[in-house]
Parts: sequence; structure tokens; C-alpha cells
Amino acid sequence: MRAVLSFLVLAVYLARPAHATDSSAAGPHAADVKAIQTIVEQFKAAIVARDGKTLGNLFVQDHDSWLSVADEAKWAKVKAVKPQARKVLPSSWKKFAEFIQQSDKPVEERFYNVRIDTNGAVASVWFDFDFLIDGKVTNRGSESWQMVRAEDGWKISSMLYSVGD
Repeated sequence: MRAVLSFLVLAVYLARPAHATDSSAAGPHAADVKAIQTIVEQFKAAIVARDGKTLGNLFVQDHDSWLSVADEAKWAKVKAVKPQARKVLPSSWKKFAEFIQQSDKPVEERFYNVRIDTNGAVASVWFDFDFLIDGKVTNRGSESWQMVRAEDGWKISSMLYSVGD
């Protein structure tokens, strides 16, 4: 019996994640996680305020990697209407900031299940989201940011998100 209990304790210990995420408040990169959480809040606030300039300042200025990918259900709908449509669409943070700045309707992005992982030099942010225009959800899915700690603080270097209903 004692051997079985020892084996179970060892099995549970070995089954734990080998790399814990730094999205908790503790850990060697807690200050970085907090700084990145601030960027997340600034991003959301800039959208609501339709502040394209602030939004643009959250990105690495001379780099742009931005892709949207239709989920399978959305892709089937789009393809049925527009057979030549592409599933993966490139864009840019500059176009997004311009869209936000010029929107004549309220715009908001709601984030859920935000996860942050960092080693202090690079970071990954992953979350589920709803994107709303004029109070109506126009897109929902998952979004991923790759971030770098630049000379002037944390910046978003690339963004990838799914497009779904």
C-alpha cells in the first residue's frame, strides 16, 4: 500500500507542467507580466477611445506582421459566397489603427482568458476575444501577440487572430 501511495505521489509530481507560465503575479518576471498586462489594458482603452495614435505606439514601428485566419465555419460561409477568397489574410497594425481612428461607431474588443508567458526579453500573449462595433459582436475568436522588450518598453511585434462568428 505504501509503495502504491509513493508511486502515485511521484506520478503526480512528474505529471506537473514542465514550464509554468509567468501569467501569475509571482515569478522571476512578475514585473514584466505586469507591464504587459498594462499594454493589454492600453490596447483595449485605445480601441474604445478610437485613439489610433496610442494604439499605433503599442507596436514595433518598423515591423509589421499581422494575419487573420478564418475558422472552419466562417471559411465555409465566405467560400460559398466568394470562391476566390483567401483563408489567411495579411493586414497591418497601421490599417487597424486607421480603422479605429476613423470609425464613426463605437468599437470595443473584449478579452477573456488572457495568458502571458515571458522570459523578460520576449513574450507571448494569448486570449479569447469578442470584437464589437456599435455594441454588436462582429467577430470572435482567439488572438495571439508576440511581444519584444524594446529600448522604450514592451511592444507588440506581431499579431495573429482567428475570424469566427
